[in-house]
Amino acid sequence: MIRVALVDDQAMVRVGLRMILESEDDVEVVAEATSGVDAARIVADHTPDVVLMDVRMPGMDGLTATREVLAAHPGTRIVILTTFDDDEYVYEALRAGASGFLLKSVDGDALVSAVRVVAGGEALLAPEVTRRVIEQFARTSPGTVEDAEPSAEAVGDLSDREVEVLRLMARGLSNQEIAAELFVSATTVKTHVSHILTKLGVRDRVQAVVEAYDSGIVLPRP
Repeated sequence: MIRVALVDDQAMVRVGLRMILESEDDVEVVAEATSGVDAARIVADHTPDVVLMDVRMPGMDGLTATREVLAAHPGTRIVILTTFDDDEYVYEALRAGASGFLLKSVDGDALVSAVRVVAGGEALLAPEVTRRVIEQFARTSPGTVEDAEPSAEAVGDLSDREVEVLRLMARGLSNQEIAAELFVSATTVKTHVSHILTKLGVRDRVQAVVEAYDSGIVLPRP
C-alpha cells in the first residue's frame, strides 16, 4: 500500500486528490495539511511514502516546506503540485530535492501513475521537462561551453563512459535515446545510470542532472 500525504491550502483540491487516489486499491491518503508549516509535522506523525505538495501556500511555500521535510525525513518522496507552468518552479523544486513536478491540471490516471512511479523510487521528470530545467540553468549559470573538462573532484569515481552517459542524461535523453546514441542496449544504460546515482550519492536521475550542472561536469550552452 502506497501511503500519501496531501499538502495544499485549498480544501477542494485536497478533496479532489483524495477521491482520485483512494479509488485505487494500492493507494491510501494517510494525512492532509493546509500549509507548508504543517507539512513536516504530518510527515513525522504519519510517515507517508509520497507527499503531494502545493507550491504556493500562505506562510511557508511548498519549496521551503520541501527542504524542511527532506532535511528531517530524507527518505520521503515529494511531488510538487502547481497550477503554474513555470520553469522557475521546476528548477527550484528539483534543487529543493523534490522527486517530481506535476501541474494540478493533470488527469487522474497521470496523477495515480506519478504517485506509483515516485513511490517506486523513480524520478518523475519527462525528457521535455529535463530540457526546460537545462534552459533554466543556461539562464542562471555563468558557464559558456557545454561538456567542458570537469575537475577530478567533480567527476569523483565516475568512469569515462559514466560521464558520457551523465552528460546525455543532462541533455534530457531517455535511457532508450542514450542507448541509441552510444550503440549499446537499454539494459546497459540502466546499469550505468544506477552506478552514476550510487557514485554521486543521489536518489534519482533528476538529482543527478542537477549535480551534473552544479559540479561542472556539464555546463550550459552559450
